[in-house]
Amino acid sequence: MFRSLVFVLSAFSSLAVMAEHAPNTLDAGKVTAQGKPVTLLGNGVSVGEQAPNFKVVDGDFTPVTLDDYKGQAVLISVVPSLDTGICSLQTKHFNEKVAQQFPHVAMLTISSDLPFAQKRFCKAENIDKVITLSDAVWRDFGQQYGLIIKDMGLLTRTVFILDKSHNVVYKQLVANLSSEPNYVSVINKLSTL
Repeated sequence: MFRSLVFVLSAFSSLAVMAEHAPNTLDAGKVTAQGKPVTLLGNGVSVGEQAPNFKVVDGDFTPVTLDDYKGQAVLISVVPSLDTGICSLQTKHFNEKVAQQFPHVAMLTISSDLPFAQKRFCKAENIDKVITLSDAVWRDFGQQYGLIIKDMGLLTRTVFILDKSHNVVYKQLVANLSSEPNYVSVINKLSTL
C-alpha cells in the first residue's frame, strides 16, 4: 500500500514537472531573439479569456496576486530585465507617459529580476507610478501566462490589458525581444476602458 502511494505521488510529481516545462503552443514561433525563434514555456493566454490569477512578490518579498487588484482595470507590462536598455525605456515610458493619463488603471511591470534589483532600479530611475513585481520566486506568472523563455530564465516582452473583471482585452506579444512595444496601440486600447 505504501509503495503504491509513493508511486502515485512520484507520478504526480513527474507530471507537474513536465507540465511546468511544457512549451506554450498558443504562442509558438511568435518571438525571436537575435533573429532566432525562442521557445516560450507555460500555458499561454488569449484575448477574451479570464486572466489567470498569479503570485509574484513586491520589493519586500511580500506576495502579490492579481486578486489584489479586484474590481480595477490592470495594465501588465512584462519585461525580461529592468537592467537592460529596452526594458528600462519601456518601464519609464509607462511610468512617465501612460500612468498619468490613466490613473484608474493599475500599472504593473513584471520581470524575473530579484526584488532588490527592482527596488534599486526604481529608485535610480524615479519609477513611482508603475508597481514593479518579481516573478523570480515561484515563476508562477510566467508559467500561467506562457511567457518563460526556455534556457534563458527570463520573461518575454509583452503587454496585457485586463478590464475591471480581469478579462484579457488586449495582448501584445512583442515579436522581437529587442524591440519596444507599440505604445500607441496600448494607449488606444486603454482609452476604451
